[in-house]
Amino acid sequence: MRVTTVGVVGAGAMGSGIAALAASAGCRVVLLDIPGDPDPASPNRSAPARNGLQKTLKAKPAAFMDASAAARVRPGNTEDHLAWLAECDWIVEAIIEQPAPKQALFARIEALMKPTAIISSNTSGIPMAVLLDGRGEKFRRRFLGAHFFNPPRYMHLLELIPTPDTDPAVIGAMRAFAERTLGKGIVIAKDVPGFVANRLGVYGMVATMRRMEQHGLSIDEVDGLTGALIGRARTATFRTGDLTGIDVLQHVTRGIGAATGEDFAMPAWVGDQLVATGKLGDKTGGGFYRKAKDGTFTFDWKTGEYVPQQRLEGGEIGQLIRMPLAQRLKAAVKLPGAHGAFLRDHLADVAHYTLTLAPQLAYDLVAIDRAMEWGYGWEAGPFQIMDALGLDWLRAEFGAEGRDVPALLEHAQGAFYKGDEALTFDGNYESIPAVPGRVSLAAMAQTGRVLEDNGLSRLLDMGDGVACFEFRSKMNSLGQGVLDGLASALRKVEKLGFNGLVIGNEDARAFSVGADLSLVSFAVAAGAWEDIEASIKAFQDATMSIRRAPFPVVVAPAGMTLGGGAEVTLHADAVQAHAETYMGLVEVGVGLLPGGGGTKELLMRFTGELQQYEELDLFAAVKRAFKLIAFATTSTSAHEARSLGYLRQSDRISMNRDHQLADAKQRVLDLAPGYLPPTERTVRALGREGLGNLEYALWAAHEAGQASAHDVRVGRAVAQVLCGGDGAPRDVTETDLLDLEREHFLSLLGTKETQERIAYTLKTGKPLRN
Repeated sequence: MRVTTVGVVGAGAMGSGIAALAASAGCRVVLLDIPGDPDPASPNRSAPARNGLQKTLKAKPAAFMDASAAARVRPGNTEDHLAWLAECDWIVEAIIEQPAPKQALFARIEALMKPTAIISSNTSGIPMAVLLDGRGEKFRRRFLGAHFFNPPRYMHLLELIPTPDTDPAVIGAMRAFAERTLGKGIVIAKDVPGFVANRLGVYGMVATMRRMEQHGLSIDEVDGLTGALIGRARTATFRTGDLTGIDVLQHVTRGIGAATGEDFAMPAWVGDQLVATGKLGDKTGGGFYRKAKDGTFTFDWKTGEYVPQQRLEGGEIGQLIRMPLAQRLKAAVKLPGAHGAFLRDHLADVAHYTLTLAPQLAYDLVAIDRAMEWGYGWEAGPFQIMDALGLDWLRAEFGAEGRDVPALLEHAQGAFYKGDEALTFDGNYESIPAVPGRVSLAAMAQTGRVLEDNGLSRLLDMGDGVACFEFRSKMNSLGQGVLDGLASALRKVEKLGFNGLVIGNEDARAFSVGADLSLVSFAVAAGAWEDIEASIKAFQDATMSIRRAPFPVVVAPAGMTLGGGAEVTLHADAVQAHAETYMGLVEVGVGLLPGGGGTKELLMRFTGELQQYEELDLFAAVKRAFKLIAFATTSTSAHEARSLGYLRQSDRISMNRDHQLADAKQRVLDLAPGYLPPTERTVRALGREGLGNLEYALWAAHEAGQASAHDVRVGRAVAQVLCGGDGAPRDVTETDLLDLEREHFLSLLGTKETQERIAYTLKTGKPLRN
């Protein structure tokens, strides 16, 4: 079945976040909450749902991928508008975390739902069997748990919790919709309190607090030890708690403890000194941490006071964080003093609990690893971490603590993972279940499908006559090695007679952050201006070679796609972007302009879009491109990149990162039959007529104190390229505009102010206004 209309009941943080995700994906959404006014005639009856929607529109990070998607959400209330749910293909309950209200709501939904609707609960821990009490067979067959993680847009995990009564077709339909349309990674969990990720994650948080007290550490120390150092999210333990809400954590720990009989109680000071006094985390302005004008302060659990934050990032720990994870973990547990003792105890706690509970929570250990990676942002799941630490180390730690050796550890023959196999709960090794739709470049490389590799880039055979060119430099920056690799890859694809090329990678952070500024700075210091000009020309030639290739080239950006990374993307025949693509021409931040064809390409693209209109205002295209470049506008999603103009309407978006490379490959195959490269373009340049308007805007910004003198100089350089120089209106080619880009790029690079900006950014990672 197709899901096109979604009903969400509950407009709190989770419900409205799910509604925003579904609307961003293109679904029509009904968002209901309790009535805000008892008077049926009151216009404020649906205020709770409308307020929830407005909060979501203002949320940071943004809940909607493009604010315009909010128009797809129809707010209402559960008294006057419950009948709207009758038109919905999927109805998700996200109300208060108590069984009785949920059961009452399901009784009402059962009476009006259409026979083909899927019903789910977003409960974070209440067993499905409890929620189904009193429901009929038809409802039971259409019902399952669908537990999102907060914030729903950004957390990849969706736990599906079917019951013995759930129709297998419902499980399949929900999985397909969630993976393809919502972009989620699916873990099938068993119907137990807390399911997989929360059962393990909440246990880990409680155990961490107890070990912190035992070893006398501070919140700052523990967050420094339980974040990137051991492969966890940067938010570590207590920062995660502030994001989630400390009152929510307390409620969840109590609920799981009551349901399981296990001791999940957080230390008394959490409830007495934080929850009881309204210090609930980010939503109240303070919790474990509190931000103020004079800095960030950390709660001292020993004194009950806030003290200046002391990050644990320097020295030996700072050096360890730069190591590969396996080396990092082995070094971390050898740290001296209380830090090392805490980490040994903490990692042993989590490992023992996971080993003991795993068969109760999921159907295989791979699902558990994926749940913690996708739901909590871990670099590697608990079983992968155990393998990195070594199973003999685990046995020794358990013995030192007087703990039993769980059966799953007894079954393991040296490791939980061996090549492409993983240990099963019955003691055998079986193939690791594939992630549906995923194309793995790493797996291709391991199976001998590398066509070329120069260390900084790699060309792989994806099959079906499609190759993939992969950046492999630091943050996928675009230096000479990558450009040489691209030129060689294009020649190789043509020589082998392939259908076409995908340019993409599997980096979780960035498609490419653009040029390596350190190399630019070094060349300037050496006075190597001829080499610099040759490098800019080489980069322009590289982006244009993508456009001129005799086969289709599809670029697949994801994450940071900045500067040169955006310019590579702009020159593709087609783009298959991941939804979370943050794309922008950001060169003005370091006092430069886009010199790799980006300035040229925006002008060509925006002018071309206007050609269909009789009343042609060419300055509208110039102005649109100028604003994007001059303000270094960066999209907050691929959907916004499309509305800004970095992506075309014909470019496509993959909601699921796991599907993106396969989608890009298929796009190449779609374009390949009868493919002809685009012809050279010309555009009417406005010359001094356009420059005058832009010059005035720059002057006004400077007079208002919104732009420095150097900002104005950079803006003028951008304007010169977009207007084709300071002459009479004329027709210009792509080559003409590329020449102007190079000229003004070099001119700006020669200024003291731009050189200062580059040096400051290299040192601090931040832009300089000078």
